[in-house]
Amino acid sequence: MKKAAVGFRVHSGWSAMVVVCLEKGGRPVVLQRARVRLVKTFSYAYRQPYHTAEKMELPEAGEFVRGVRAEAEELAVAALRGMKSELKKLEWKLDRGALLLASGRALPEFARILASHALIHTADGELFRAAIRGACERSGLRVTEIKDRELVERCAEEFSAKPAALLRRVTEIGREFGSPWTQDEKFATLAGWFALR
Repeated sequence: MKKAAVGFRVHSGWSAMVVVCLEKGGRPVVLQRARVRLVKTFSYAYRQPYHTAEKMELPEAGEFVRGVRAEAEELAVAALRGMKSELKKLEWKLDRGALLLASGRALPEFARILASHALIHTADGELFRAAIRGACERSGLRVTEIKDRELVERCAEEFSAKPAALLRRVTEIGREFGSPWTQDEKFATLAGWFALR
């Protein structure tokens, strides 16, 4: 079976997910793309779980955040299993993933996060990235992690291309899919391509 990789660019409550393969000569091709919801109830309370937890008593807050995290991972696992099944029918093996990371620092313990609005923003994003990471591992994917702000530079170096040329290339790759082909899809494509290197 031919190999493919999936790239993720995560937001609060959802993620862009793009599956990439390489044709002869190493040319990247997008096989599938999706916007994966990571919460069942797509509301502020669940898309911003640490913001919601900030207003709760500590034990209740912890339980709420753990529940959102577990739900996000289950939804991501379901999306990945569905994608793997579709690709298998087409004789593609999805065996690796790429997760784009924020530039933030490591988070302190839960109570300190809830005491800092800046840390709450960071923690919301990290919760959903952790859910994607866990889903990839449970789905048997090897995960490559790359900081979002370093992605273009690292890909340019890896593929011996200028950053502007690389960005034009991922823009062209997505044309056949039509709109929307946003920076989320482009960066998820680059990440998946990088994972296949």
